[in-house]
Amino acid sequence: MTVLTTYQDAPTKTVDIGGAKFAYRELEPDTGTPVIFLNHLSAVLDKWDPRVVDGTAARHHVIAFDNRGVGASQGQTPGSVTAMARDAIAFIRALGYHQVDLLGFSLGGFVAQVIAEEEPRLIRKLILRALARPAAKSSTRSLRSPCSTP
Repeated sequence: MTVLTTYQDAPTKTVDIGGAKFAYRELEPDTGTPVIFLNHLSAVLDKWDPRVVDGTAARHHVIAFDNRGVGASQGQTPGSVTAMARDAIAFIRALGYHQVDLLGFSLGGFVAQVIAEEEPRLIRKLILRALARPAAKSSTRSLRSPCSTP
């Protein structure tokens, strides 16, 4: 399949979620399970490397969005990863999707893990990139894979 536009040229759209407009961009093909891109701390739509987005969009429907209160999205910035995950779930549902693939980059990877834990049926595939390594065992808590057994 051929990408109909590039990420740099994709129009920014908005969707209303609980009175706040969330800004997003999407690239064709508009078929199959979409890949939702979850960005790093304080990143905006323009921070995604177009080579990564365009390369993924050559075979998948890609959607990237600004978190609540970040970039072109409205509202107050969430105070926790859990709140960010709940916003992402609301965003995905507002676009009408019942199942997606998630690509979480850095902080977005932590958000993706919370989504997987809270709404496992929403996720078909989970891709985690550039997660921080723990500085010390005493200062971090273990993150259990949502797919593993206790």
